[in-house]
Amino acid sequence: MRSDTDAATSQLFRRIEARRDDLVALTQALIRIPTVNPPGDVYTDCAELIGRRLAARGFAVEYVRAEGAAGDSDRYPRTNVVARIEAPRPGPCVHFNGHIDVVPAGQGWTVDPFGGVVRDGRVYGRGACDMKGGIAASIIAVESLLEEGLLTAGALEISGTVDEESGGYGGVGHLAKLGYFSRPRVDHVIIPEPLNVDRVCIGHRGVWWAEIETKGRVAHGSMPFLGNCAVRHMGAVLHRIETELIPRLAAKRTDMPVVPEGARQSTININAIHGGQREDHDGLPSPMVADRCRMVIDRRYLIEEDPEAVRGEIVAILEDLRRSRSGFDYELREVLAFLPTMTDADAPVVRAVAAAIETVLGRPARHVVSPGTYDQKHVVRVGQLKDCIAYGPGILDLAHQPDEWVGIEDMVHSAQVMALATLGLMNGDDGLPF
Repeated sequence: MRSDTDAATSQLFRRIEARRDDLVALTQALIRIPTVNPPGDVYTDCAELIGRRLAARGFAVEYVRAEGAAGDSDRYPRTNVVARIEAPRPGPCVHFNGHIDVVPAGQGWTVDPFGGVVRDGRVYGRGACDMKGGIAASIIAVESLLEEGLLTAGALEISGTVDEESGGYGGVGHLAKLGYFSRPRVDHVIIPEPLNVDRVCIGHRGVWWAEIETKGRVAHGSMPFLGNCAVRHMGAVLHRIETELIPRLAAKRTDMPVVPEGARQSTININAIHGGQREDHDGLPSPMVADRCRMVIDRRYLIEEDPEAVRGEIVAILEDLRRSRSGFDYELREVLAFLPTMTDADAPVVRAVAAAIETVLGRPARHVVSPGTYDQKHVVRVGQLKDCIAYGPGILDLAHQPDEWVGIEDMVHSAQVMALATLGLMNGDDGLPF
């Protein structure tokens, strides 16, 4: 019996290796659809590319638009695709979920960011790493299982979802509310985010975004003493964050296996700041004292921290300034908030993927936690499905960078890992070999 399973595994790996060119071509095709978020360009085109391909292989395909979600419109519809195929006998369902949206290309590219250029064993392009290479690898993995006749019980699902880069509300968040990521429909979820081919990502840090607005009073710029400058007030906020809060956050450490090492502490980033007059004109500004200044902060925190205390640190600074600084006033608005999450290391999907990594790569897998959130937050919080991890090709540090790329060899290996882990989960033997 063991020799039969070894032979089946070897044949499965050979089939995936033989489809290397198809894997590269699919990755290129996905990259060449510029699904840039914001604003959410050509989501439907990319969803339909995935849907047509899987429908031709026997999947039942649904397109689910997140009507009413932030950003959704007839010009920019939030179109998700969900494909499902069932075996003759009942059994668990393994779901591969990938986000199709990508961040803007930005500056600094030496290749066409939407060209899907192949060079030196890599596919280049915006989204190559994060995460169209991972989507392509999961599709090849599932197709190879079907071609080998290894889907004998249970079901397989693949989804291409939108808006992960802006919170996921129109994508996985929307589908989770509709029951697409809950039992009994789905048992195990693998999200092919770029966390490196030999690592199982079991969760992410918490996030709290907020907008701080300081208030002032307008006056002529030649007589600022007659006004109340909101920009100067914001400068006082920044000074307190820089000199007091950031050092305190650097001292907070976690037992979560967060990568890279610098993210094993609490962090805060100033996402944006604007004060005074609008900048969308060609002329010189008027001489005015700014009566409004807005700043968006991005606070990432650890599983050991209390979310209320995270908010309270900012409130304490603002309230102290209101007491001590003449004319200081503010508003604080929460933009988004997600708790830290971490799947148990003994969960079936963790064990199955880790065992498959060791079989394919010949070295033990490493458990990691992502510094930033991804769509696991919706699967766990809304879908109440705990058996969820991220695993895929791509190097985390390349995400959102110019000249983003994914290694072809890594995509092949990750497809083999995904296929083998799926077999283990569907056969009820997550420790492998099955």
